[in-house]
Amino acid sequence: MRESSPPPTEVAADSPGGIRVMGADHRFADVSIRTVARRAQDLRGGEPVTMLALSGGGADGAFGAGALVGLTHAGARPKFSVVTGVSAGAFLAAYAFLGPEWDQQLIDSYTSGRAEHLLQPRGLGMIFDSSVYRGRPLEQLVDHYLSDALIEAVAREAASGRLLLVATTNVDTGETVIWDLGSIAMNGGPNAKALFRDVLVASASVPGMFPPVIIRVQGEEGDYSEAHVDGTTTVPFLVPSALLRAPGDAPDHSPPEVYVIVDGRLSEQPASVQLRFKTIVSRSISAGLTHMTRTTLELTATTAQLQGASFQYSAIPTAYPNLTPFDFRTSTMRSLYQYGYECAHTGRLWVGSQGAVADHPHPGEPAAGQGIECPADDDYIARFGALN
Repeated sequence: MRESSPPPTEVAADSPGGIRVMGADHRFADVSIRTVARRAQDLRGGEPVTMLALSGGGADGAFGAGALVGLTHAGARPKFSVVTGVSAGAFLAAYAFLGPEWDQQLIDSYTSGRAEHLLQPRGLGMIFDSSVYRGRPLEQLVDHYLSDALIEAVAREAASGRLLLVATTNVDTGETVIWDLGSIAMNGGPNAKALFRDVLVASASVPGMFPPVIIRVQGEEGDYSEAHVDGTTTVPFLVPSALLRAPGDAPDHSPPEVYVIVDGRLSEQPASVQLRFKTIVSRSISAGLTHMTRTTLELTATTAQLQGASFQYSAIPTAYPNLTPFDFRTSTMRSLYQYGYECAHTGRLWVGSQGAVADHPHPGEPAAGQGIECPADDDYIARFGALN
């Protein structure tokens, strides 16, 4: 729903080939990923890229939250030069970007119970509106954690050449839009916090469940409004290949490192599905998203190998019980958080493209108190990075 459409640009037609960057004049421009990468590398002095990509998953984002904190406590958490997030991963991305100093706020966001009242039905209003649930609770939840101090911290890190990128889906074009949140934090002025929040909320607004977020864009060609929804609609997670090129493509630099956390399963749990319209449609959509995630993971592993990058990833094993993306009960989220924490803390979070399962010193050991293997112990998860 746009008041006036911007004229097409070179990169807009090739989305996600470009990144929406806010300049010092408070206006957005669509900049090629290659150009953004060069600028960031110049600021970082040519340091190699270490990228973390966080997928969507709703309440299953508790797994990624626990994993990040577990890596911190294990002393195994890299300082990522690039962090990308989609949907629930967009919210996680800000904390992954800022580092361990913000872990306590991350823990609170997934274990405090504030998300329990996120799903508030519209009642009969849903017949005439754009969603089943109200959008205000999601906005309030993000607002609660999005402080001025967080925006300032993101701006400081972005000024050093680190990148925080979040994907949404433009309702009008049906294309992925990648937002440079670091540039918004640096150059957004008094509107930075509101814009930052709107992008995070939009990236998590599942179509039909939450209403689209209308974002007012001041661009080089004028001002206009766009409706944005969940980034997972078009991309499960974000690893732009142009960001993986070594600085200057020089062979003496350390290779890029890519990490992906999938906040969900890579296969559907077998279940008896009632032959009713609602259950069939729900199951079909879920299966489609799962297959898209698997395909994207395999393509990312191949791309990383071709670019000479190391590649590690993680996902929740199929055997993990009662995994539902919209189960925001505190007990459920705390359990999944703890599971992610234990797997990361014990060194059994990551699966590598060279067959990490076979190399793991303690295969098959369940996470403490969970009675289930960690991702690095799961043969099914391992197959998506087995390129050799």
